[in-house]
Amino acid sequence: MKSARQILFSVILAAAVTAVAPSALAQIQTTGTPGSPGATTTISGKQLPPPDPKFGGVIKNDALQSKAWWAPRIVPPKKAPNILLIVTDDSGFGVPSTFGGVIPTPTMDRIAKAGLRYNNIHSTALCSPTRAALITGRNHHSAGFGVISEQSTGFPGYNSIIAEDKATIGRILKDNGYATSWFGKDHNVPAFAASQVGPFDKWPIGMGFEYFYGFIGGDANQWQPNLFRNTTQIYPFEGKPGWNLVTGMADDAIDYLSRINQTAPTKPFFMKYAPGATHAPHHPTKEWVDKIHDMHLFDEGWNKLRDRIFENQKRLGVIPADTQLEPWPTKVLKNWDDCTPEEKKLFIKQVEIFAAYEAYNDYEIGHVIQAVEDMGKLDNTLIIYINGDNGTSAEGGPLGTPNEVAFFNGINAMPVNVQMKWYDVWGTEQTYNHMSAGWSWAFDTPFTWFKQNASKLGGVGQCMTVSWPGHIKDVGGLRQQFMHVIDVVPTILEAAGIPAPDTVDGIKQAPIEGTSFVYTFDAKNAKEPTRHKTQYFEMFGQWALYHEGWMLSTQVNRAPWEAFGPANPDPLNNQVLELYNLDKDFSQSQNVAAKFPDKVKELKAMFIEEAKKYQVFPMDASVAARIVAPRPNITAGRTEFVYTKPMVGLPQGDSPVILNSSYTITADIEVPAGGAEGMILTSGGRFGGYGFYLLKGKPVFLWNLVDLKRVKWEGPDALTPGKHTVEFDFKYEGLGVGTLLFNNMSGLGRPGTGALKVDGKEVATQKMEHTLPMILQWDESFDIGSDTLTGVNDADYQPPFALTAKLNKLALKVDRPKLSEEDIKKLEGAEATALDGKPLNRVQPGPH
Repeated sequence: MKSARQILFSVILAAAVTAVAPSALAQIQTTGTPGSPGATTTISGKQLPPPDPKFGGVIKNDALQSKAWWAPRIVPPKKAPNILLIVTDDSGFGVPSTFGGVIPTPTMDRIAKAGLRYNNIHSTALCSPTRAALITGRNHHSAGFGVISEQSTGFPGYNSIIAEDKATIGRILKDNGYATSWFGKDHNVPAFAASQVGPFDKWPIGMGFEYFYGFIGGDANQWQPNLFRNTTQIYPFEGKPGWNLVTGMADDAIDYLSRINQTAPTKPFFMKYAPGATHAPHHPTKEWVDKIHDMHLFDEGWNKLRDRIFENQKRLGVIPADTQLEPWPTKVLKNWDDCTPEEKKLFIKQVEIFAAYEAYNDYEIGHVIQAVEDMGKLDNTLIIYINGDNGTSAEGGPLGTPNEVAFFNGINAMPVNVQMKWYDVWGTEQTYNHMSAGWSWAFDTPFTWFKQNASKLGGVGQCMTVSWPGHIKDVGGLRQQFMHVIDVVPTILEAAGIPAPDTVDGIKQAPIEGTSFVYTFDAKNAKEPTRHKTQYFEMFGQWALYHEGWMLSTQVNRAPWEAFGPANPDPLNNQVLELYNLDKDFSQSQNVAAKFPDKVKELKAMFIEEAKKYQVFPMDASVAARIVAPRPNITAGRTEFVYTKPMVGLPQGDSPVILNSSYTITADIEVPAGGAEGMILTSGGRFGGYGFYLLKGKPVFLWNLVDLKRVKWEGPDALTPGKHTVEFDFKYEGLGVGTLLFNNMSGLGRPGTGALKVDGKEVATQKMEHTLPMILQWDESFDIGSDTLTGVNDADYQPPFALTAKLNKLALKVDRPKLSEEDIKKLEGAEATALDGKPLNRVQPGPH
């Protein structure tokens, strides 16, 4: 009879032979007595999860004559490191001090000194797409994230669904025995699958991350975030004035690592650490605001800041000595000396808050790394610290904004004198703030342009530091090979000694599209040519192709804040093409297209092939229009919604949309003796939304128009005890989102008249001359019976403002406009129309 050891070996051998070459069989590592509870084994990794091994014990009629046998516990290869993958948000090449910036980032400096600096790694130019590429090792369109999840459309490259044939790094490592976790921003849950109805298969815990602590969506109020632990919303900030997610997240990560270390000290961890910083809103603590203010880093303005960063970069050697800096783009942004004293005062405040946010974030990242060291695990930890998922954001526009929700509703040039109202509270819970794009241009030095601009290195050029003690010998070195975020997954797998799987859950896996950069860890390969030879870029119809040092780029035809006009109808061909030799022109400043027309043709043809291969088609240059595009959420196809009990936390992507429509909200309530107050229904919050509530017994309906104006309907009398029906009926005068099918935004944000009724009697009526066209505050939810996070009108109430009347029934009916044949004929013959209703004579106007 075979021994238990022979049986175990035969089981492992049989499983491995089906998926791995014979030469790899020796890599299977086992420990302990086979069949014992303490036995472990590695796996081939080609099939996930691995097949269950055959029972290796002995079964007789009674237990005394039988022999128990336990399948070995799966563990990673013996030398597999812990992995800490850090990616910050909306931070360009010239932001951190490590790469010449003026903002102190000692933690990134620490990793650089202990490891390597990388000056040639690239993103996709936008949040969700970069993050999808980062966790799958596939291009962003391949992973379904051609745009952010809130702009998804019904095409494979744009549906915001990471397909089952593209398992994440979390899933691969988990099935190979790692403890996997994800902290911070998750912008890869489809916006239509973010509610408590689920499904949760595209949440972190459904994609191989065993623990999640963070927020779903593009950004979050750091003082009162829409925060989740796994799939349960949590409110750790309640009753804790001054609580901030930047610290809260670091504390939870440290607590998690401590629990893993104390429970299973030999089990390696993989942690994706993705703070919301420095995406707007910029929310640092006062301590950090004061520290940065006292440094006076920005008093001389953005022109001199750019020059200073450029000089620092050359002094540090993180850019070639012959790098050239393009002139300041005066057609796009003012020179600092042309700003008024009031503008300078505001702009300095804006950037100091941004810088404080960056410094604060780096400091808390340092706490996490220090915790790893205190556990004695730093020497076997691979740390990858990527600065930014795209270039610095210019979505505040040339003037900045106290409320980013206003920007996404078409208000991209809020006057400075209006913004000064928030000067003293900038960066606090009273603002959803963003800075002037002048600073963003400087922070992308030595490159030009911004986040969203995929054809320019200011949009896609990132920097990175990597440390791995004992494996990187020339500490402090610089690596200049071309890389992309899709290279991170194969790098982690090679470092861990784990192959990419052939199948996961029985589904054949698509090939990894990135290239490992482990070879760069060896000093002898410091100057080796890049192994990542070709890479396409595309975002909102702006595109580029890198191939063996050359980069073909579309000329920028739209600044990021110009998001509300009609789109380029032919983004593949209706372009001015530029050509750069990045081997000689690090900053992409010398357009040589006229000298090499054949190279332009060659690279365009190559881009088309790459675009076909990676699901880039159909290309779409629209930006804002895609925010209001229909999606398959749980409200799709429905016009009537009924609720009979209080409920909170329904996210915007899964709640009834009433923008650009007529609607009626009816509540049947019962007022107790002594009267009632509280929230009946609200959606959004302090920075944009609506509320239907009882205030001192009086019914109120209120629209918060991005914190600039509040339109209020209020009944004259408090409701008497007993049953009542309160209703708000709104008649919209516009054509609605149907005009977008004609590249025309004239149907959005139009006027309407609202009427508040009590028991069938009209008690307040008024017209709204303007309505919100695009979106409510996205990190706030649709709440019934109380209000979570922030309220729509601080002057009236403070959350939770629970309803003290009994809610018997709440009904919401939406009447979305339908285009008539006459409307369609007019639109077909109309000029392109922007959000403000003005005709446009050219497509996507923008600076050159």
